Amino acid sequence: MIDTAATPELDTLTLDELRVELAPLVAEAAMFDGWTELAVDNAAFSAGVEPSVARLAFATAERGAAMRMIAAWIERIDADMARALPPEHLATLKIRERIRQLVQFRLDALTGMEEALRRALIEMARPVNAARTLQLGWHSADAMWRLAGDTATDLNHYTKRTTLAALYAATLAVFAEDRSEDHADTRAFLDRRIEGVMRFEKVKAQFFKPGAERFSPVRLLGRLRYPAR
Repeated sequence: MIDTAATPELDTLTLDELRVELAPLVAEAAMFDGWTELAVDNAAFSAGVEPSVARLAFATAERGAAMRMIAAWIERIDADMARALPPEHLATLKIRERIRQLVQFRLDALTGMEEALRRALIEMARPVNAARTLQLGWHSADAMWRLAGDTATDLNHYTKRTTLAALYAATLAVFAEDRSEDHADTRAFLDRRIEGVMRFEKVKAQFFKPGAERFSPVRLLGRLRYPAR
């Protein structure tokens, strides 16, 4: 049930706002009903919302309704993460710990919802949903990096987000099938992946470090084309 003490009156929300507000309840229903109109109806009943209004919010009669439900769930997790872990809280931590806490928050939000996640991953893996899935992964990775304090605008902006999106996707896949106590296997996997990313970032920083000693692909190609005499 939605905590009405912590949220605005549902009948005052726009359809976009209502979609995000109902998303966790839709995810709960999706564990049993799949990402279907029935899940939306059950979420609406739980929240005390007219089902026809909820269906309109998710446009359940139109193609791509399942992805709209999943996208709203992800958007809600993004928003909850931003409220729980603001930049000023993370600023005192080392970068690897910032990323670890951000990803772990998202995993904690999914605890108990593994079946909904498994069904979501199946839906997101459909070729027709590939572009939207990549977009959602990129957006979540961008949200995490921004909360972590990243302000890069050069190539690093893109490589960091691509790397984190891949790390998060791989971690979700492990989490969805993890049967270990307190998801210990997922935590260990996440720690290993973050350590790998940190090593990659160090190598990348060295590779692009300004100065005469850094490796230059352009200079190398020039020497191959015009060898010294």
